[in-house]
Amino acid sequence: MNKNFVSLALVFFGICFVFGSFYISEALTKISYNLQSDTISYTENPNDWELIVVNERDLILFNSENGQYWIKDIEKNGASIDWEKGILPEF
Repeated sequence: MNKNFVSLALVFFGICFVFGSFYISEALTKISYNLQSDTISYTENPNDWELIVVNERDLILFNSENGQYWIKDIEKNGASIDWEKGILPEF
């Protein structure tokens, strides 16, 4: 085969691989952000949310306006689970 053709083909496939990887990563990012978008309430004032660090492994995101809170546990290996909605007790 012609060496120029092989070189051109490798460059073309490399460019396709880079653009394809970027396209797939953008699509996965949009999908992951849309998973819980309807479960988190929207507030006019972004200062209503407080990040509370309980210890090295537990995080709480608390909304002082309506009392809603989300909990996240970070495992020892650095992996974290998804945010879970906390349930407030009835008073």
